[in-house]
Amino acid sequence: MAMEERGPAVKIEKATAADAPQLAQVLANAFYDDPTVTWMAPDDERRRRIGPLGFGTWLERIYLPKDAVYTDAGRRAAALWSPPGKWRLSPGLQLRLGPRFVRLFGLKRTPLVLRGLALLDRKHPDDRPHWYLGILGTDPGHQGKGLGSAVMRPVLDRCDAEGLGAYLESSKEQNVPFYRRHGFEVTEEVHLPEGPPLWLMWSEPRP
Repeated sequence: MAMEERGPAVKIEKATAADAPQLAQVLANAFYDDPTVTWMAPDDERRRRIGPLGFGTWLERIYLPKDAVYTDAGRRAAALWSPPGKWRLSPGLQLRLGPRFVRLFGLKRTPLVLRGLALLDRKHPDDRPHWYLGILGTDPGHQGKGLGSAVMRPVLDRCDAEGLGAYLESSKEQNVPFYRRHGFEVTEEVHLPEGPPLWLMWSEPRP
């Protein structure tokens, strides 16, 4: 859901729990003006304040436990993946995250956000094993250096090697060409409830 392209070779590592605070801030910076994040938290000051908490929640509660968060050595970019069959939030985890959602989005806005997440769940392909790229972001000061491409690469290479697809939702139309360069194609455009569009994208494994 963010961008990048080309640059020198980048050392890529799996992120750990110790990286969560720094990466949460990086992602909050990267997505501050993102249409979907703005829809979730329309107030600019609130979005700036809760951004690291929100992305920290996604990292610590959802993606780091799956051992598929990739970052560069400088912790300036991150790709948060879910392995095949592991993308859906369990009912128990959704229940435990409820109070955090209210804290992030407010009591009045949380039902709308949950409706949007439920819509994306319904649209998510469930008939083919695949890796799901839930979040991709690079700190704005380091964009354009190939970091986004680099942190995606380990899982995309694995998809090719194992004959698996990959799936994502792009929240910016301007990022669609970037993902196309990595083998993704738009399968559908959907609109969040009372909100912006997202471009659902699928990548077939390459020989």
